[in-house]
Amino acid sequence: MNITRWASRYGIAENTKLTYDKAKKKSSMGRYVAVNLANYNTIEFRIFRGTLKYKTFIAALQLVDEICRLAIAFDDKTFEKMSWLDFVSNISKNSKPELIEYLKSKRLYVNDEVAETEEV
Repeated sequence: MNITRWASRYGIAENTKLTYDKAKKKSSMGRYVAVNLANYNTIEFRIFRGTLKYKTFIAALQLVDEICRLAIAFDDKTFEKMSWLDFVSNISKNSKPELIEYLKSKRLYVNDEVAETEEV
């Protein structure tokens, strides 16, 4: 898989609906991209490795939930300007504990001690 194609951007239009419609029409990118919009009624996140670990699986679901929650709450331009620090600071420790622990284990969380480690 070519990383340039997999990680390519769809681009931003004047508003969210136009951006979404523009992305849906870019069928030349195919379905093997990080965020697959090839099917009109679905959005497929292809950013995860497979896992048999329950906590890792739940953390992946919680990450997608958080991305979707913020994508709905913010407009395109605000969401695109968000830094990683801004993103992880918005994650609720109470509602997404598996995601917080996973991010800590990968050293992707801010200034907190890691309680448990993730096997590589």
